[in-house]
Amino acid sequence: MQTANKFSVSRYAPQKGPLARLTARDSVLRRLDWPILLAGLGLSLIGSLLVWSATRHRDYLNQGDPQYFLWRHLLNTGIGLVLMIGTVWLGHRTLRGAVPVLYGLSIVLVAAVLTPLGATINGAHAWIVIGGGFSLQPSEFVKVTIILVMAMLLAARVDAGDLVHPEHRTVVKALCLAAAPMGIVMLMPDLGSVMVMVVIVLGVLLASGASNRWVLGLIGSGTVGAILIWQLGVLDEYQINRFAAFANPELDPAGAGYNTNQARIAIGGGGALGSGLFKGPQTTGQFVPEQQTDFVFTVAGEELGFVGGILILGLLGVVLWRACVIARETTELYGTVVAAGIIAWFAFQSFENIGMNLGIMPVAGLPLPFVSYGGSSMFAVWVAVGLLQSIRVQRPMSA
Repeated sequence: MQTANKFSVSRYAPQKGPLARLTARDSVLRRLDWPILLAGLGLSLIGSLLVWSATRHRDYLNQGDPQYFLWRHLLNTGIGLVLMIGTVWLGHRTLRGAVPVLYGLSIVLVAAVLTPLGATINGAHAWIVIGGGFSLQPSEFVKVTIILVMAMLLAARVDAGDLVHPEHRTVVKALCLAAAPMGIVMLMPDLGSVMVMVVIVLGVLLASGASNRWVLGLIGSGTVGAILIWQLGVLDEYQINRFAAFANPELDPAGAGYNTNQARIAIGGGGALGSGLFKGPQTTGQFVPEQQTDFVFTVAGEELGFVGGILILGLLGVVLWRACVIARETTELYGTVVAAGIIAWFAFQSFENIGMNLGIMPVAGLPLPFVSYGGSSMFAVWVAVGLLQSIRVQRPMSA
């Protein structure tokens, strides 16, 4: 006998795609979550201006073209939107059947970084150089596949109506599948991405209804693991120096603490309204390293001031708020878990990025979602938005 639960598939008819049950009056466009789409677009467009400001004077980066990074950022955003549309068109339920293939592909790509195909950029050996100035960071796509593979396993029997909560053995399988790519990313080592993945796993477990003992056990295991990683010397010297500089910013102000100190000077100098776009002294003086990627928020703080920073935080808040609404409204556990994983990803990565710009979090080399320059990050973020939109589009008519 089946156990009744709120996620039983009997609550919605089988669908082959997002268009299966939609009439002309109830079109895909009407069912899209426009606030999350417009907020994401707003962040990406603001990011294009910030990236432009951060790079237009850096001839060693822009190949002599002040608009080089502006056009590439806009191109990345455009490709990301195409990927979002493709994800909505396929549908998260259709992609559910392709998860094993996507997971295997992500393992192959992330493992390729450890071969001669891998390249070191900005101190992190986490890239595959494709050629023509393009590079790929597979760990960004691993975030998506971890969410999908864990959601597929944890929700399978619950959505079928057989169980109310995932079984312990199912949780073990899901954790093992998540641990495989995370272990490879740790070997790079890309500590920032691993931190995000750990938070994703915790968010997925909480949303799936798995026993709280699993969450508490993972937190305890993660603490022990972090101590062992530190003691065994798995981290590179520059990563250890970053944590040391976070604990004591005056320890090496011209070395490991330089980025954070310059970031705080830039943001602090912006005041309420900022110095004006393209007029920030720290930005035009090129004092803040990696300002188009990890430290793009400093451009907003210096040139747009407190108001600009609040605008970015507000738009990120809209994205997270609508994602929470989507997670709550779906009547299938699979959709809820996927949305929860994306929420955990966006929330933690945004907090970590802005926190390290403000000096309240250690520098971890994580981009600000939608805003920072970087194709891999932009593509992965918009695929995640596509998954959220698909969950909303394919929800039952009564939801």
